[in-house]
Amino acid sequence: MSNTIDFDEILAKYRTDPYDYIDVFATHTGKVNFQVKEGEDVDAASGEWNHIPGSKLYEITRERNPKMITAQINGIISSLRTELNGEFVEAGEKLMTIRHPLKKKEIIESILKEVLYLFPAPETAKYFFNMEIQARIEKKGARAVSISSGEEVFTMSLMKRDTPVIYSGESGVIHSVYFKPGVSVEQGYPLIGVCPPDKIELIQKVITRVKAEWDK
Repeated sequence: MSNTIDFDEILAKYRTDPYDYIDVFATHTGKVNFQVKEGEDVDAASGEWNHIPGSKLYEITRERNPKMITAQINGIISSLRTELNGEFVEAGEKLMTIRHPLKKKEIIESILKEVLYLFPAPETAKYFFNMEIQARIEKKGARAVSISSGEEVFTMSLMKRDTPVIYSGESGVIHSVYFKPGVSVEQGYPLIGVCPPDKIELIQKVITRVKAEWDK
């Protein structure tokens, strides 16, 4: 992380393109029939328990067994592969992109992931803070807990076996926690974002400015 953060450059990037781009792929092999058009708005699942499905994106049929795929995020359909409509596709074929308008909270999270040191999950597994770290977090809060490279910070639970995970990265405070204890995390997904103590004030200035200047 650099010693300074260019507020204007960071904010200008998100003002110019305040979107996230989520590619949608074929879930498995089969014949695809699109349920959306280019430029159409789609909605994610809703309801108290997300029990109301999102907008229909496409139907894929394999061995006469149709499966409807719905949107997992709201946005606008772009880069729709219209030439694939009605065609047989392989699993993993890109079908479309959803252009998702970022909210203020999401912009702050994106900025943090750019400027913090992110420590990734070494394997797809369930993770917990080790007991000592967890006790310090419960007593003082994560942002008051400092960690250093070589310190045992996590316990990884995989195939009913618990393995200690040694932190390797920048020394600093645990600014952001991206996992929930006991919930499986994909390999490579960040577990925590770490910030050197002397950079906390700079990051807070960025967050404050986004809150002040962004509409929603």
